[in-house]
Amino acid sequence: MFAKIRFIWSAIVIFVIVSFLMIPLVFVFRKHKGIIMHKLNRVIMFLLGSKPIQVGTMDLNADMYLLNHQGIIDIIAMEALQTNHLRWIAKKELFSIPYIGQLLHLGDMISVDRESKKSILKLLSDVKYSINTLNRKVAIFPEGTRSKSQKLLNFKSGAKIIAEKLELKVQPVVVTGSRMLVDEAKKLSHKSDVVFNFLPTIDIKTSREDWYEEIQKQMQKVIDDELKFNNRSR
Repeated sequence: MFAKIRFIWSAIVIFVIVSFLMIPLVFVFRKHKGIIMHKLNRVIMFLLGSKPIQVGTMDLNADMYLLNHQGIIDIIAMEALQTNHLRWIAKKELFSIPYIGQLLHLGDMISVDRESKKSILKLLSDVKYSINTLNRKVAIFPEGTRSKSQKLLNFKSGAKIIAEKLELKVQPVVVTGSRMLVDEAKKLSHKSDVVFNFLPTIDIKTSREDWYEEIQKQMQKVIDDELKFNNRSR
């Protein structure tokens, strides 16, 4: 019962701050949208009784961050944790959702149409422009959607193609604890911090041919170890 009440509180906090603070402030002060998002996401985490915890070093020279995906808390906690003005790559459908879509547009995030065969060409162009012109690193969920278990879904080819074509530096990041904090499927919320394990960066110019598969194995091991040794699930 308490977990359901916590979930309702979490939903209200996120809705109110995004709708009545984040969107209006970003709209008015667009030059400072990165700072606004970081500050308000920290407020959200505080009001949820949680905090983002960093394990390892975030490589500021990386061009792309690969994260496993459980829900919206992944993004909120990552934005609260660090101060880089990342561009998140999200499926096109999210840009049509009230409030969330508006925030994605105002934040100048990258939309990808998974049904279009030409989408990878647009994505390549958007990522190249983001890194080389805007000096904004990109973040992507290589699973493509949310996993319902501890096991990572097979990584989609999009992130691999982009990284190899543009010869990027890629840092894998393992997120644990976010679904425990807010489980959108079961509509439950429990006390939990959100932990980000930053793994070694891969430079595509000098990487092994199977680098993408190896990253998935490394990330899965961290997920398994977090559950085994810290009792912290995805």
